[in-house]
Amino acid sequence: MKQAVHFGAGNIGRGFIGLLLSKSGYHVTFIDIIDSLVDDINTLKKYPVQITGKPEKIIVENVSAIDSDRNDVAVEAVVEAIVDADIITTAIGPNALKFIAENIAQGLTKRLEKNKKPLNIIACENMFGSSTALKNFVYAKLSDDIKSELDKFVGFPDAAVDRIVPNQIGGEKLLVTVEEFAEWDIDAAQVVGDLSDVQGLSIVENLNAYIDRKIFTINTGHAAIAYLAYQKGIKDISSAMKDVEILETARDVWAETSALLIDKYKFAPAAHRRYVQTTENRFANPNLSDEVFRVARSPKRKLSASDRIISPATQLIERGITPAALAKVAAAAFKFDCAEDNDAVEIQNFIKTEGIDAAISKYTGLNPDAKLFAMIKENF
Repeated sequence: MKQAVHFGAGNIGRGFIGLLLSKSGYHVTFIDIIDSLVDDINTLKKYPVQITGKPEKIIVENVSAIDSDRNDVAVEAVVEAIVDADIITTAIGPNALKFIAENIAQGLTKRLEKNKKPLNIIACENMFGSSTALKNFVYAKLSDDIKSELDKFVGFPDAAVDRIVPNQIGGEKLLVTVEEFAEWDIDAAQVVGDLSDVQGLSIVENLNAYIDRKIFTINTGHAAIAYLAYQKGIKDISSAMKDVEILETARDVWAETSALLIDKYKFAPAAHRRYVQTTENRFANPNLSDEVFRVARSPKRKLSASDRIISPATQLIERGITPAALAKVAAAAFKFDCAEDNDAVEIQNFIKTEGIDAAISKYTGLNPDAKLFAMIKENF
C-alpha cells in the first residue's frame, strides 16, 4: 500500500485531504501535536466523515498518527515516515509551516540515503504559494549540495484548496462534518513523477487562474455579503443571502469579477456561471453558514491593493469596465466598525482624525485622482 504523510489531523486534514488520500488507496499517517487526537486515531484506526445533506457517514480507514511533539522517539518516527512516503501534504495553517520544516529536512536528508523515488510535498493552506513557502523553510535548513540532489526527485507543487468545514457540533469521536463541494488544484509545472492516482486532485497548467477564480468568486463574494450584512445587523451569511438587496449586490459583484476572470483567463462562460451558482448555493446553505463578524474581520488586509476587493476592481477599470458593485462593497468595508476587531478600530479612528480621503489612500493604496478612489468615496 502506498504511504501518505499528512501534517495536521484537524478538521480539514481529516475531512478533506486525508479523506481523499485514503479513498485513493493510501495509508495516511497523520502528524499532529495534540496528544488526545493522536491517541484516538491510533486507538480507533479509523474515523467518520459526514457530508452535509447526506444520510450516511464515510468511514475513513488505513490511518495512524504520530505526536511529533511527544518525545525523541516520536520525532524519529516522523523522519522514518517521510523516508517511506509516496506523498506528503499539510493542513496546519500558513503560520505553522515553519515549525514542521526541521522534521521534513531531516526526513529528506535521510531519504537521500534510502529512497530516491519521486516525492511531492503539497502544502494545502489558504495562502498563495504555500508549498513554495514550505520549501523555502525546509531548504533553509539544508546544505547546497543536498538541495541540488533533492531537486532531482522532490517537488513542492503549489496548491489551491477549497472546502467549507462548518462549526463542528460534538458527537461521535473524531467525527468531522464537511460540505459536499471540494476542489484541490496543483501546479503541473511543479509536480515530480505521477500523481494521477490521487482522487479529487486536479493538476492544472495555470494555477494562478484557479487561485484568482477562487479568491475573486468565493473570497470576494463572502466579503461583499459580510460587509453589507454587518450594516443591517445580520449575524450570519446564510441569513444575509435571504436579504434581497444584499443578494442583488452580491450577484452584481459576481458579474463584475466574472467579466474579469473570463477576459483574463479565458474561462468558458457557461462553466464559470455554474461555478458562481455553486458558490451562491454554498453561501445560502444554512448547514455551512458562517458568522458575519468572522468573514468581515481584518478589513485592513481585505481592503489592501492586492486583495479580494481592490485588486479585481482595479483590473476591471484597466479593462474599461466600471466596478460599481465592488466600489459599494469597499465603502461598506470602511464602515465596518466592530469594536472587537483591531483593524476595524484602527480604521475608524483614522477616519475620525484624518478623514475618509486619507483612509482610502492609506488602506487601499489608491491615488486620490483614481476613478476607483472617487467611486469608493461617493459610496461612503
